[in-house]
Parts: sequence; structure tokens; C-alpha cells
Amino acid sequence: MIAVDTNILARFYVDDPNDPEADRQRPIARAIMTESPSLFVPLTVALELEWVLRAFYRFESAQVGCVFEHLLGLGHVNTEESERVAAALSLAADGMDFADALHLTASQHCEALYTFDDRRFARRARRLGCAPPVQVPTDETL
Repeated sequence: MIAVDTNILARFYVDDPNDPEADRQRPIARAIMTESPSLFVPLTVALELEWVLRAFYRFESAQVGCVFEHLLGLGHVNTEESERVAAALSLAADGMDFADALHLTASQHCEALYTFDDRRFARRARRLGCAPPVQVPTDETL
């Protein structure tokens, strides 16, 4: 099994005509992704790939979802915690930040997920009926 980094996946999924290095790397990435018998995508690479697609390449949420749907559907690719990634993608499709959704899906065994700076995350999780609840702690919390 071979692990792949974010840049391999980005070159496979994104046609970047403004990057001359991409022209050289794209066929290599395609060969790796289509000809390797067994590949591994670490969870951290999935997180970074979502960010790169959204923030750098300006993919819309639906486009990011299509990339991940394809990636998770490749039989020879083992994505670490693929069920958690899929659950986070579903929450992201409903407007939650993907990284926040990953945090939340990793916290299913907890009573709550505390955050100081992300009231939007807490509101969105509440609106979506997510468990555990996302809370902004105060002096009264303790």
C-alpha cells in the first residue's frame, strides 16, 4: 500500500492551467491514482485536500463533495476513517465547516464539544441537531 499526500490528489482532481509544474505532475498523479493497486489517504490529507480545493482552487461545496464522493468510491483507495469523512462531508453540505464537522464526528462519544471562538459552529450544530452539542463555555459552565 502506498500513502498519497494532498498534492497528489490535487493534481489528480484539479486541472490548473496556470501552473506549469502541474502540466508535468498531472500525468504522474493520474498514473498513481489509476494504476496503483492499493492506496491510502490519511485523515489529515483529507482535511487538507478539502481546504486546498475550497480555499486555493475556489471549489464550491458541491464540487468538493463530488471530489470526495469519487475518492471514497475508489475501491483501491483506503481513506482513513472514511465513514467519519463521509459524515463530515454531509454536514459540510449542510453548511458546516468541514474541519468543524470532522471535530464533531470524532467527538460522538462525548457529552459536548466546547469551543470559545466559534459561535457559528455551535449555532449550526444546534440547527442541524448534531450530537454531541457544541457549546461555548462560560463561567457558569464549570
